[in-house]
Amino acid sequence: MLPTDPAALPLLRHGRLDVTGRIVDASNATLLCTVHCEGVSAECVYKPIRGERPLWDFPDGTLAGREVASWLLSEATGWSLVPPTVMRSGPLGRGMVQLWVDTNVEHGLVDVVAVDAVPRGWRTVLRAQDRFGNPALLVHADTEAIRQLAVLDVLLNNADRKGGHVLAGLDGGVYGVDHGICLHRETKLRTVLWGFLGDQLSPAVLDVLRRVRSELDGALGTALAEHLTQAEVRAVRDRADQLLISKTFPAPNGHWPAIPWPAF
Repeated sequence: MLPTDPAALPLLRHGRLDVTGRIVDASNATLLCTVHCEGVSAECVYKPIRGERPLWDFPDGTLAGREVASWLLSEATGWSLVPPTVMRSGPLGRGMVQLWVDTNVEHGLVDVVAVDAVPRGWRTVLRAQDRFGNPALLVHADTEAIRQLAVLDVLLNNADRKGGHVLAGLDGGVYGVDHGICLHRETKLRTVLWGFLGDQLSPAVLDVLRRVRSELDGALGTALAEHLTQAEVRAVRDRADQLLISKTFPAPNGHWPAIPWPAF
């Protein structure tokens, strides 16, 4: 099932979840499931709240709600950069359920390459060394969808945008996943998508931000408040305002690591 399929949300909300596996290297309990309803089925990811690892800077039991809130913000932009995501009961209690995205593993969107091997048109984020001590570059693709995802991450205050969280879907779409460490009221942006730093935001992106900012004072703000505190919703408004004032991709603030570790 494609993320754009209108049947995806009803299936995720009402279908029967059957656990088929577990992603063992995930920080929190992340279960692979098949969801079934009236002859329709799809693969999905289920993250039960009881499986969330406590963090020093995020309130316990809030990561699943942040994943749903991130999807709500993505949908508000109209960019559909986050796969359909719902909060519901499952075999291990309430948690986040997100449609699985089949990906093109041969065409990644973030990479570490030799200094003379940057794909044409890609953006360089930083210089580093590989495990043999040779110079290397962290790079990412320069497409409109990646630019939109970089803007969305600023709105989300994404503290963990690793390269492995940027997916090239087999349907041609670009998708961001793993948004539990997002939407804190304090600035915590950590991302591998710094290649646009200082670039002007396009008129089309600014139009989207103005619309989202207006909706944050209405239905969107109300929907986010089901998963976030009032202070966190205000912080989303503030970040939208800052983007509309600066009209540029921001730079790291210097008070928080700019790139997650590991980067993939």
